[in-house]
Amino acid sequence: MLKLSHQIISVTFLFGIFMGSALAQGISSSKPTVGTEKSVNTEDIAKKLSNPIANMISVPMQYEFSRGVGKNQGGSEQTLLFQPVAPFNLGGGDIFIVRPIIAGVREVSVQNGAGQSFSGYGVASVTLESFYAPNTNSSWIWGIGPYAQSPSGNSGKFGSQQTGAGVTAVVLNRDGPWTYGLLGYQSWSVGGNPSYGTQNNLYGQPFLAYTTKTAWTYSANMQAQYNYDARRTSNPLYAGVSKLMVFDGVPISFGAGPIYYVSNTPGGPSGWGARATATLVILK
Repeated sequence: MLKLSHQIISVTFLFGIFMGSALAQGISSSKPTVGTEKSVNTEDIAKKLSNPIANMISVPMQYEFSRGVGKNQGGSEQTLLFQPVAPFNLGGGDIFIVRPIIAGVREVSVQNGAGQSFSGYGVASVTLESFYAPNTNSSWIWGIGPYAQSPSGNSGKFGSQQTGAGVTAVVLNRDGPWTYGLLGYQSWSVGGNPSYGTQNNLYGQPFLAYTTKTAWTYSANMQAQYNYDARRTSNPLYAGVSKLMVFDGVPISFGAGPIYYVSNTPGGPSGWGARATATLVILK
């Protein structure tokens, strides 16, 4: 199982390298033509990327660096999230959205309770979020659906070894250049080893984004996760900027910004960190 985890994380990192190489070749070999820019509404696409239940296929990859990890807060952690978004039209404007999330992690010099230091990498979890989003004929929209998370062979070095199941929901408003709302889920443990933490979690993510007519987006969110068993909350605050660009008719968004952990769970990341994203949009 550990070998499988290494294969999955290797494929994920290789995919990121491939995407970066392809983008570099696209940038150096060609520039977007005027006709291409006019045929793609970059402002509208940039707004939809701020909407978790937009009717649009996208493939985000997120890299995150965190410090202050481990018992002595002397370790660091790098996380790579691969989280494609696939909407399915149900008719009448209703959609069903599926978002699988694979989390690959690399930890360096992370000290455990016994004072031993660990460095290594693997797959932390595989999560499945889904939303049924009805057509509201309003700027206010909402979605709700089942939630599940599997440890995927996690050895306990990168989080809980338990399987979680629950419900996820989101409500948001699209007000001109503004997009704001709240995404959250409730998860319960349904089996597995509780020694490395449980899946009895309540998660809430208020978010706010402002998109300009030139497809720049300024955003902020707070990802608070409360564990009922540890009775502690991990609460990273993120603020960043992103830009949607078009290469040969293909929209791609690049973003980055700092993170600050307002609170953290024992051994979890603390202090300052950083996040960078690259999102490929697939137009229908």
